[in-house]
Amino acid sequence: MKSFALLCLVMICGMEGLGQRLKPKKRSNGEEINFRTKAKDVCTMSMTGDEEMKLRIECKSQGMSYWCEFNGKPSVCRAFRNNPKIYWNQIAAELRKLPHACESTQVLKTTMCQKAPTEALMKQIAAGMEPEDLANQDKAVQKTSTSMGGAERSSVKKIGKPAILPLIKPTQHGQGPETEAMKLAREHCWESLHGFCSYIIGIFRG
Repeated sequence: MKSFALLCLVMICGMEGLGQRLKPKKRSNGEEINFRTKAKDVCTMSMTGDEEMKLRIECKSQGMSYWCEFNGKPSVCRAFRNNPKIYWNQIAAELRKLPHACESTQVLKTTMCQKAPTEALMKQIAAGMEPEDLANQDKAVQKTSTSMGGAERSSVKKIGKPAILPLIKPTQHGQGPETEAMKLAREHCWESLHGFCSYIIGIFRG
């Protein structure tokens, strides 16, 4: 009886151990892996999903940023279920060999899942690129246009404004021709009375 109970205990423990070995390891989800391509592009790959997974790769090159996304079911690969971390590290290792992480990479393959079904492959579904300084270029163009417009308006104002010249009074060379009354007053009157004498003479000769 005791031996039978001991045998049952051994069988139960063995089944539990077998269940633990068959249970897949926890998959990486939402993790990020940083790497550099052959051309020194700085890249980050992130994974999301459960049975069907999505992989996004974002890279920064010289004045340029680009990205691409992949979709697949690597969970159908037994090796992936056992150790997904090694699977993603193998993909990152393959991408490091390329000058551009998103060009010529329509399908991502790993050595550990070579014999897996086709649906296990991660296939590219989208990609794009954008200059990093595009916004700065737009601001610079707007600033240059504004400056040029201001300069043009200033030039028009300067050209269109009439020149203001100072008024020059004519030089007075004399008081006009000498009258006969003034001549007689200078001849017959004292110098201090020239004005008065010429006035009186003018009245009488008037």
